[in-house]
Amino acid sequence: MKVSMDWLNEYLTLDVDPQTLGEKIERTAVEVDQVYKMSDGMSKLVVGETLSVEPHPDSDHLHICKVDVGEDEPLQIVCGAPNVATGQKVIVALPGAWIAGHHKIKKSKMRGVASNGMLCALQEIGFDEKIAPKAYDEGIYILPADSKNGSSVFPILGMDDDIVETDLTPNRGDMNSMNGTAWEVGAIYGKTPKMPTFSLNEDGSRKVSDLLQFSVDETLAPTYKMRIVSGVTIQDSPLWLQKRLWEAGMRPINNIVDVTNYIMLTYGQPLHAFDYDKLSSHHIHVRLADEGEHLTTLDGEDRKLRDSDMVIADDKHAIALAGTMGGLDTEIDDNTTTIAIESAIFDPIKIRKTARFFNLHSEASMRFERGVNKDDNQNALDHAAALMAKLGQGQTEHGTGVGSDTPVEPAKVSVTLTRINHVLGTQLTADQVQTIFDHLNFPTDNDGETFNVTVPARRWDIHIEADLFEEVARLYGYDNIPSTLPYGTMTPGALTFKQRIIRDSRRLLEGAGLNQAISYALTTTAKAEQFMMRDSEPTELAFPMSTDHTTARMNLISGLLDDIAYNVARKQKNVALYEQGRVFYREGDAIRPLEVEHIAGAVAGTLTNKTWHAEADTIDFYGIKGIVDLFLHDMGLSEPIHYEATQAHAQMHPGRTADIYVGDQVVGFVGQVHPEVASDYKIPDTYVFELNLQALIDAPHDQQQYEPISKFPDVTRDIAILVDQSVTNADVVALINKRGGAHLADVQLFDVYEGVHLPAGKKSLAYTLTYRDRQATLVEADVTKAFDKVTAALEKEFDAEIR
Repeated sequence: MKVSMDWLNEYLTLDVDPQTLGEKIERTAVEVDQVYKMSDGMSKLVVGETLSVEPHPDSDHLHICKVDVGEDEPLQIVCGAPNVATGQKVIVALPGAWIAGHHKIKKSKMRGVASNGMLCALQEIGFDEKIAPKAYDEGIYILPADSKNGSSVFPILGMDDDIVETDLTPNRGDMNSMNGTAWEVGAIYGKTPKMPTFSLNEDGSRKVSDLLQFSVDETLAPTYKMRIVSGVTIQDSPLWLQKRLWEAGMRPINNIVDVTNYIMLTYGQPLHAFDYDKLSSHHIHVRLADEGEHLTTLDGEDRKLRDSDMVIADDKHAIALAGTMGGLDTEIDDNTTTIAIESAIFDPIKIRKTARFFNLHSEASMRFERGVNKDDNQNALDHAAALMAKLGQGQTEHGTGVGSDTPVEPAKVSVTLTRINHVLGTQLTADQVQTIFDHLNFPTDNDGETFNVTVPARRWDIHIEADLFEEVARLYGYDNIPSTLPYGTMTPGALTFKQRIIRDSRRLLEGAGLNQAISYALTTTAKAEQFMMRDSEPTELAFPMSTDHTTARMNLISGLLDDIAYNVARKQKNVALYEQGRVFYREGDAIRPLEVEHIAGAVAGTLTNKTWHAEADTIDFYGIKGIVDLFLHDMGLSEPIHYEATQAHAQMHPGRTADIYVGDQVVGFVGQVHPEVASDYKIPDTYVFELNLQALIDAPHDQQQYEPISKFPDVTRDIAILVDQSVTNADVVALINKRGGAHLADVQLFDVYEGVHLPAGKKSLAYTLTYRDRQATLVEADVTKAFDKVTAALEKEFDAEIR
């Protein structure tokens, strides 16, 4: 909100420097972005009168002007503006003047003709393109005829006014108006502001009740009112009104539209003006749009509406997006004579959703979203009607058309002096607290201890006693509140079990050679549905940032593959990444998804570089499985871990993928990305894993503790067996561990052979079995006995041939 000091002084007599006021507002109420004058950095801009305008002899668009600037002799200035003419009061930058953009004006020659200054457009003296009147887009600005030659243009245009620009928090929508700002500044300085007054003369010949009928859904618009002003003449607003608007960052349009904006700035109540004669019927509806209904808004855009968008309509079609933007069909133009003025309170949530969907964040929608003063609705409407009638030479018809008018009960909050002092750490007296409520203009009853406060409707952000604590604290002065150290029992901080697991997981995978990646939690629906570990409905955003970020992810691998593709495209062939984060599963019609912790890894190329004494090993299934083995072993899970080959994952290689089990529960999968999927991502052969980290955290864990190294020697036995190719290593190792006896410490596969020297359909597996007794030296006979049991079990279970 850009607050004009000249305008604010109409409410309050403030003998205070604008910079000091800005600092006081920032310390007490809301942030202040800057305090400035529009004329900052500019000088020597004066009023001039064009005495003559002649065409330049060597140009088809330049003019030679004689301009009276209040000096003994007129200045000769060459000007290229198409609207320059004799007898105009214009803005003159004298030689040596500084204009916007830190440009200095010097005497010069233009096509051989001397030019002693410059005739200026508003844009050239610091006015933004968005606020300069459209009539002067292509030319110089024409000042009022009574402007004195040679006088400074700054006071005429309001450029010498100090502007305090506030950055409002969402809860302080009351300061989105001059009235609300005046109440706030008055409370800061202990003054009562003088609110604007007006005189409404209902001098028309008709009743509004005979001109308009209403059908209003009160859940959409608790308050909806209209007035009619007839016989108006559309013209430019007076300069005082234009100054108010462009100081606030708004463009003057005409005397009717400008009044709606001026009233919005004054009261914080957005208004809209319809051309009454352009309505196809005079029955006004406030309703939800029909799905697919179309409306062309004032910006010329044809908008396809949704059934959740709120509209104002006549009997035939929508005529405005309620609280957001009017329709082109009923806009005010030069031929308008009868005005229907709308003043309403709309559902803020629907306004916000519509504004965001259509990207129409107007001054009106912003105020409706943050709230407006319900007590000022009628005042704003009446004041607007009075001003339109005055500036448009029209008549106000009798009465107000009421579609809805839900009464507003002021909030009543009680708080005690003891509670205030306890929370704030102060020793305020009842008189001091009462004075603060008086400065806020909050009607209050108190008995010396309890304060019963009636909160005016203009402060709709106050509902509970904590809100009153804040009001007392900020007006008493945060700097005046004593500083104290907290006291109480010291509690040492510690990580939860889940936090420790997550941190240890990251450290372990980084130790295995993987680098952490952080991907977007939002992706496309197609990628979200890849590599899924369970069935789930996608969670799609209503208002996505882009087409690439529409759906909450249901896996981590697709994000890692995007990261690998990014690196590969930049000539990085060896990429090893992991990510720990949440995936989002949603069941049925549930609104909110279930968030589950996952961890995943992806490796392309090699994990180690080639050296003079070792080749670089390209990642394969066993390499990525080894990383998973290391990770799961470090988790200290109580239940056994095993892998089962699977073809259930469509995006994974059907012959190089395994599900990972902890006990009987599937906790993830590991393997190679399907070549077709890798091709889609434009990446080489890539091996991945993804684990349900939450399931691993929730699983039973063994207490990990140190075991001393045995001081007794190990005994090893090697065995080679010939088995069917369908027999897996996991099956063999499981059987050996089961039948190996109490002293079997380790089983390692050291050779696999399949070749021409073996029978068809057979393979040879060779293992080293390690036996260990921590209490004594093993006896050869005991080892042989245990080893023989393993041999017998292999022959029986797998029809193995011992080699």
